[in-house]
Amino acid sequence: MTPIESLLSARRPFLTDGGFETSLFFAEGFEAPEFAAIVLVDEPMARAAMERYFDRFLAMAEKAGTGYVLDANTWRGCDTWAPRLGRTEADMARLNRDAVRFAIAIRERWENRVCPILLNGVVGPVGDGYAPDAALDAATSERLHGPQIAIFKEEGVDMVSALTITHVGEAVGVARAAASAGLPVVISFTVETDGRLPTGETIGKAIAATDAATGNAPLYYMINCAHPEHFRAAFEAQEQWIWRIGGLRANASRRSHAELDVAEELDDGDPTEFGQLHADMARLVPNLRVVGGCCGTDHRHVGCVSQHLHAENAA
Repeated sequence: MTPIESLLSARRPFLTDGGFETSLFFAEGFEAPEFAAIVLVDEPMARAAMERYFDRFLAMAEKAGTGYVLDANTWRGCDTWAPRLGRTEADMARLNRDAVRFAIAIRERWENRVCPILLNGVVGPVGDGYAPDAALDAATSERLHGPQIAIFKEEGVDMVSALTITHVGEAVGVARAAASAGLPVVISFTVETDGRLPTGETIGKAIAATDAATGNAPLYYMINCAHPEHFRAAFEAQEQWIWRIGGLRANASRRSHAELDVAEELDDGDPTEFGQLHADMARLVPNLRVVGGCCGTDHRHVGCVSQHLHAENAA
């Protein structure tokens, strides 16, 4: 059985990490332009911090007896970010390769204790992750995301996940670029406090449109960068699209994207409540495959999710 087949058939959801960028910048005190943690792969102290960070989550997976989805630190690694980061396209290609190889080294240290570990090439939006400031058509999205995804293929990732996607055009382009590279792909939409994408589109309509344009290419869909209470009502409707949801990476904070964007302090919410909310949410998501966290979450939050969710699965 391949790692992807193991993920899709597992009775117990795999774990992944939490708020990687918020942990590095707010909790660890590192700095990088545009919240682009990919540039930190060049800093020895940051690499050590990243190793400690991922080790905590992998230790949870070992304890829970689950597989793990290990992200490469590549969320803002698309070439479109190069000018804003003061880098060239060649620099971005090298950073992406180094980030994947860094993740491979972590997997090699843990693969005898956690199995399987899927290496996940993370793609982020070419623009603002909180607003569709540059809504893309599918062809443009495919062209812009293609080079990064091609690097992922060359470096041997198992899958691609597009996180914090705000609109369908970009989702379709990423899915097509991954298909062209021969890589499985997951699309993760972000939603506002009303449970709709920043464009105003519902989750169900966004999933249906992406599936229709790609021949159901995504392995599954996720929701990330929103508090569970922001999208729970949409899930409770139990419409047919809920079967396409396979992952949850929620925020710790109930704040809106606009409020988080200007926040000077980290809002880490209540880890215990976060875990309980996921246990409740899991009852609404019949094909849940991966659980982790997003902004403001760390090992405490994901640990509480694992305790609640895996305890329920074992019952």
